[in-house]
Amino acid sequence: MTSHSPTPAWFDVSSPDAPRARRFYQEMFGWPVTVLDETYALVGTPDGPPAGGIGQSGPGSPYTGFVVYFRVDDVDAALSRAEKLGGARTLEPQTLPGMGRMAVFTDPDGNPIGLLSP
Repeated sequence: MTSHSPTPAWFDVSSPDAPRARRFYQEMFGWPVTVLDETYALVGTPDGPPAGGIGQSGPGSPYTGFVVYFRVDDVDAALSRAEKLGGARTLEPQTLPGMGRMAVFTDPDGNPIGLLSP
C-alpha cells in the first residue's frame, strides 16, 4: 500500500522485434527514442527524464506487450498484496541502478502490471 494514490510512473513495450516496435511508435506518436543497445531503448525528450522504454522480448521474457508501472512505497509489500488478491508474480523484485526496485505481476485476468519503488 502507498501513502498516495499510485499513478503511472513508467511504461515498457516488450516486443519480439524491438527495432520494428521502435519505428512504429516513433512514427505513430513522434516519440523520441534513444537506443541504449540492441535490446533496449529509452523513450522521452532529450531535455527531460525518459518516460518509458522499448525492449526486446524473448523466450525467457516475463511478458510481451505494453506494461504500465505504478509507483509504490515498497515493491515487495505491493507484490505480496497483489498475490493475496489473486494476482501472480511474473518478474521477481529486482534492483535497478538509479531507478529503485521493480517487479511485475499479472492481475486475475492475466494483464501484466509493473511496480516501481525507490
